Amino acid sequence: MKDIYPWQKNDLARLQELRKRPPHGLLFKGTKGIGKFDLAMNFAQSLLCQHPDGAGFACGKCPSCHWFEQESHPDFRLLQPEVLSTEGEETEDSRPASARKPSKLISVDQVRGLAGFIGMSAHQGGMRVVVIHPAETMNANAANALLKSLEEPPPGLLFILVSHKPQQLLPTILSRCLSFALPAPDAASATRWLKEQGVKNPAEALAASGFAPLQAVQLDEQMGSEEREKLLRAVRQPAGLDVFALAEALQKTEQVLVVQWLQQWSYDLNAMKLAGRLRYHPGEEAAIRKLVEPVAALNLARLQNLLKTAKRESQHTLNPKLFFESLLFAYRQLMLE
Repeated sequence: MKDIYPWQKNDLARLQELRKRPPHGLLFKGTKGIGKFDLAMNFAQSLLCQHPDGAGFACGKCPSCHWFEQESHPDFRLLQPEVLSTEGEETEDSRPASARKPSKLISVDQVRGLAGFIGMSAHQGGMRVVVIHPAETMNANAANALLKSLEEPPPGLLFILVSHKPQQLLPTILSRCLSFALPAPDAASATRWLKEQGVKNPAEALAASGFAPLQAVQLDEQMGSEEREKLLRAVRQPAGLDVFALAEALQKTEQVLVVQWLQQWSYDLNAMKLAGRLRYHPGEEAAIRKLVEPVAALNLARLQNLLKTAKRESQHTLNPKLFFESLLFAYRQLMLE
C-alpha cells in the first residue's frame, strides 16, 4: 500500500467518519497534483481490508490487501482513460505507426462494462468499490451511463469519483455524490516533503507548480532546463527579444510545455501589475516589477487570452518553429506597445 502524503492525515481522519455510514457516491475534488487519486486508492483499500488498524489504514497483509496490490481484487474496479492505463508500457517509438493512440477519455463501454460487477454480490460479503479517475474525462454517454448506476446503487457499493475539474461533471452526478474537498497542502509541509524526494529547489518548484507537490516533482527537472532558462532570459527583455533565434532553440521542446511556462510568466506579470505579488516566480520580483511598470494592464490581459488560445492550438500544431515565432512576436508587441 502506498503511504499517504503528510498533508493528508486530517483528510484521512475525516474519511474514517464516513466508514460508519458510507455514501453511495463520493467526490474527491481539488487541485491537480495534490494526491487525490492516491488518497482515494488508500481509502478504497482500507474499506476492503479484512483487518484495518485503529486509524483506518489497510493492514497490507491480509488476502484482500494482497489482491488489491496485485490489481486483482474481485470487489474493486478502477476506471480511467486508456492513456493512463498504458503509461510506461510503450513509447511513441515502440508503437506501430498503424496502432490507435490510447484514448484520453473514459468511454461509455468502460462504464457499461461495470454492469456485471454491479450486479454481483461482494466476494467477501463486505463492501465493493469503484474508483473513477479523473471523473471529468468521462464522455457524455459514459456520464449518462454512470448516472443510472448512481441513481439506484445496490447496497454496499461505493463509487469514488476523483476530479480536478468538478464543474465539468453533470449536475445530476454532482447531486448524487457527497462532496469531499481536498485543499492544497500548506507550503511548509509540501516543501519538507519535496526535500525528502530530492527536489533541488523545492520552494521554487512548488511555486511554479501552483503549490501542487506531485507536479512540483515533475517540474523540478524542467526548472533548470536549458530551454526554460533561455525562454525566461529572453522574455525578461522584450525589446531585445530575438524571435527567430529563440523559436529555433525551442522547436524541439514540447509546445504545450513552452506555453505553460509562458502562462505562468504572464500570470505573474498580471499579478504584479494588479496586486503587487507573484505566484510562480518568487525570485523575480524586482525584474518583473520593473518590466510591467510601463505596460498597459489591458495588454497583459490580452496576453493571457492569447496564451489560452495558444494552449489549445499547441496540441495540434504541425510546425513548432512557426508556432513559437507567432507566439513570441505577439508577446513582444504586447509588451512594447
